[in-house]
Amino acid sequence: WIIIVLIIYLYLTTALQVSISLNKVELSVGESKFFICTAIGEPVRLDWYNPQGERIVPSKRMALHTETSRSRLIIYNAIIEDAGIYRCQATDASGHTEEASVVLEIYQRLTFRDVQSPQEFRHGETAEVVCDVISSPVPVVVWYYQDREITEEHHSKFQVLPNNNLQIHQVTKADEGVYRCEASVEARGEIDFVDIAVVVNVPPVLSVFQQSFNATADYQESVTFTCITSGSPDPLVTWHRKGQQLEPSEQHVFNRLEGGRSMLTIRNIRQGDGGTYTCKATNKAGSQERELFLKVFVQPHITQLKNVTAVEGSAAMISCVAEGEPLPDISWRRASDGQTFVDGDKSQDGRFEVRGRHGKSVLTISGVKLTDLGRFDCEALSRIGGHQKSMFLDIEYIPKFLTNHTIYYSWEGNPVNISCDVMSNPPATMLWRRERFTISAEGTANTRVHSAEGKSVLEVTPMSDRDFGRYNCTARNNIGVRYQEFILAQADVPSNPYSVRLSAVSQRLATVTFMKPDSHGGVPISYYLVQYKEVGSQEWRDVKSHSVQTTVVLTGLEPNTTYEVRVAAVNGKGQGEFSHTETFQTLPIREPSPPAVHGQRGMGKAYRLGLVKQDDGGMPIVEYIVKYKTDKEEQWMTKLVPGANDFAMLQPLQWNTRYEVEITARNVKGLSEPTFYQFFMPQKPDITAESLFSGLGLGAVVGLGLGALLLLLVLVDVSCFFLRHCGLLMCITRSLCSKKTATSGKGKEIEEGKAAYLKLPLKEENGKESLKPDTIEIKVHSDNSLHTKPDDSKA
Repeated sequence: WIIIVLIIYLYLTTALQVSISLNKVELSVGESKFFICTAIGEPVRLDWYNPQGERIVPSKRMALHTETSRSRLIIYNAIIEDAGIYRCQATDASGHTEEASVVLEIYQRLTFRDVQSPQEFRHGETAEVVCDVISSPVPVVVWYYQDREITEEHHSKFQVLPNNNLQIHQVTKADEGVYRCEASVEARGEIDFVDIAVVVNVPPVLSVFQQSFNATADYQESVTFTCITSGSPDPLVTWHRKGQQLEPSEQHVFNRLEGGRSMLTIRNIRQGDGGTYTCKATNKAGSQERELFLKVFVQPHITQLKNVTAVEGSAAMISCVAEGEPLPDISWRRASDGQTFVDGDKSQDGRFEVRGRHGKSVLTISGVKLTDLGRFDCEALSRIGGHQKSMFLDIEYIPKFLTNHTIYYSWEGNPVNISCDVMSNPPATMLWRRERFTISAEGTANTRVHSAEGKSVLEVTPMSDRDFGRYNCTARNNIGVRYQEFILAQADVPSNPYSVRLSAVSQRLATVTFMKPDSHGGVPISYYLVQYKEVGSQEWRDVKSHSVQTTVVLTGLEPNTTYEVRVAAVNGKGQGEFSHTETFQTLPIREPSPPAVHGQRGMGKAYRLGLVKQDDGGMPIVEYIVKYKTDKEEQWMTKLVPGANDFAMLQPLQWNTRYEVEITARNVKGLSEPTFYQFFMPQKPDITAESLFSGLGLGAVVGLGLGALLLLLVLVDVSCFFLRHCGLLMCITRSLCSKKTATSGKGKEIEEGKAAYLKLPLKEENGKESLKPDTIEIKVHSDNSLHTKPDDSKA
């Protein structure tokens, strides 16, 4: 047997054993890691093999440091292709090999690669906003715009491409802004984002007020060409003539105003300045150009045209004088409707007539009306061009009153404003009169005058019957004078409402509707007063309507009771007469209506049955009686739910089973008709440890672990307290004992509520009593504090 033991010992000391410091490692791209392979026995060689089965040869990225029985493999700046199973193989002198392996998992962290911001696109094209993000596993990319997630269902013009870029179909300026590209890897809870500014470049759009211009030579005149440009970014505008770009000079003046207006002013026009000029607008998105043409001739010129003021009903004569070579023809145009008049014309109504001769034209308007007010254009035309000027025809007229509201209502002590509104040219002065006496601007004890342009307000506070009656407003200007009479009448209380009806009468509610009174008394009704009382009672209860609504709901009524109700209208003057009294009776108390229910799955083997509040029959629902059973059982299970609850929780239930439910509501009157309901419990879910913790983040898992560890420490400390008389709890107990011993007394009785004594024998670890004579004496005081009294022993 000694030989056998020696053989076994030699075998154990020479047999190869190989181990690697790590079994499985997760590594992100770019990180470095080393693994140590240790061999027990007498290896003559240690080799590493990569995931492809090839022996690893030292390089810049993979270094090997091998000793007799130990080898270290270092992987620098890991890449995705480095992932896999690495093997360390040991070989002894006899050629016997043993090996160990380590699994290396490589993942790519979320990385945004060279994401440009801003990214610019051309208006109308299909834009692709690039968001180059990589990770392993492949990240989930979500795009946001204006703090809202972009989804293809709600944004048909947006599409997230397979490469995670955002495609915008026919991009416009409205799509410009900051877009957020958010990437996440759910497996690691990793998330990051980048904001990308999208800029939409709009090609220039160029327009001109006027494309062709006529100018008079040698008159030191100037012509201004105007180009209106729009686009993004703002286009650069240049002016060209005969293929050459014009530069600023004394003759060519450039100017740029707001609104994209670029102007070229040609000063001191000469005959040679005529021809084609080009306005060119250029930006990143493109360019556009327009041609403007300047004709230089000795063109007509209007030398005399003045504004005219006429009186309504009289005649107006407007004169326009022009010169030019050849002598121009003169025409008129009314700006209000575009109607034109030429020499010899006469309107159908005979009021407009034009007479002209030798470059002078006179437009005569007979019987001028207010509708003739406005601008008139005089245009002088010849075969080489034209000239236009405008004048304004102003019309003066007698004051005109703008309102027919001449009757006002009020009552003693209530101020009222009588408004006199006037339109006139020139502005009129206004005075108030009463019984041939003029009311001064300062007013009197109960009248005040407030004036503004075209308006005068007389504020009257009636103090007696004498203040009611007629008031006169006089408006005067240099054209004439007009009068308007106003009447201040005494207001009255409203007449009584009628057609009082009761509807929707229940145990405690009733709806009162009625018709408005025929007369509101001259002033608007403020509200309606509804009074009601029980038949036989002398005390009316009041309810005011909301504003002037003709429907009022009475609440807090007693069931099965007869009431009387009446309605009166109230305005500023006071309360009118009540309507005819109507009688109604509330409904008696009855059983509740059948409950209305709706259900939804609860947690686990539970079902939440929602109880919808329904007609309680006039008394609160005391409880719901819920009976339920499976469709294969005969025996009902019953659950009572308080009437204040809005749901009933049924549990525990069986998986994959259909249930029938019968719900009845009960008040003091009795039971309602039952409501029937069915639901189906699904298959039992497959719960695994992975599924339990898959929804928890790393922080939640760590928190659960710490909580379990804390609970374990508490249990250990309590065990030490009772079994070995040590630990944190024992220290606290001894501290309390040392403070309270001096105040403990043995002569107090339990009946006095002062103290009670408990003898607790000490226990050994095996549960047997030890040191029987030694006990801990705990004194429970009336203030709920604990006092301990140790004996002379170790306790």
